[in-house]
Amino acid sequence: MRKPIIAGNWKMNKTRDEALQFIYAVNQAVPSIEEVDTVICGQSVLLRCLVKRQGDNLRIGAQNMHYEEKGAFTGEVSPLILNDTGVNYVIIGHSERREYFNETDEMVNKKVHSAFKYDLTPIVCVGEKLEQRENNTTNQVVEAQISKALAGLTEAQAKEVVIAYEPIWAIGTGKTATSEMANETCGYIRSVVSKIFGKNVGEAVRIQYGGSVKPSNIKELMAQEHIDGALIGGASLEIEAFIEMTNFNK
Repeated sequence: MRKPIIAGNWKMNKTRDEALQFIYAVNQAVPSIEEVDTVICGQSVLLRCLVKRQGDNLRIGAQNMHYEEKGAFTGEVSPLILNDTGVNYVIIGHSERREYFNETDEMVNKKVHSAFKYDLTPIVCVGEKLEQRENNTTNQVVEAQISKALAGLTEAQAKEVVIAYEPIWAIGTGKTATSEMANETCGYIRSVVSKIFGKNVGEAVRIQYGGSVKPSNIKELMAQEHIDGALIGGASLEIEAFIEMTNFNK
């Protein structure tokens, strides 16, 4: 039985005061951590204040990190610092990182290994562009991304990875893959993990869907066999919407 994981990606949004208002409001309203893993991924400068105020049922994640512990990497965030800050999760390989900051599959793989070294759970993003969907190459695209991202992991590590399937054409566009489309690709992702690490790992790994997830569609998405959670962008900025989505099974 895979525990659902609902994660909000705030991206480059919220001031400190806005972040604090949000976390105080949702702390007591999200489900028990025994039922659902609820995660907020904020800007790096907000992480410490969020960790200090997270409730028992809420965890904090980073939106990115470097794969090196320290060095001459101006503006980057160290995995050592994230661990020291008390962060539990880190998003790796988001399409915006790939597109705007030239992040490659090889860099994603280095970051995944570094995350495990510093006891951070990686949320690894994969997904296709619109033309790739229209050319029926979605499966090839996500298989290549997963194979490269998870290369060199142990079976135990692969079980702990969270994979976020985010079709690029659905991120921030208002377009959403139908629940059947999302489930089909998430099922294929599960089969790829099974092929690499064995069926036990494939059945254990948690796969999120991301791409214009909102209160009106989360129940249908979460009802699908292979969808174990959601990585939510814009809708995670609203307190009531986020609370409603974390309580999708109520």
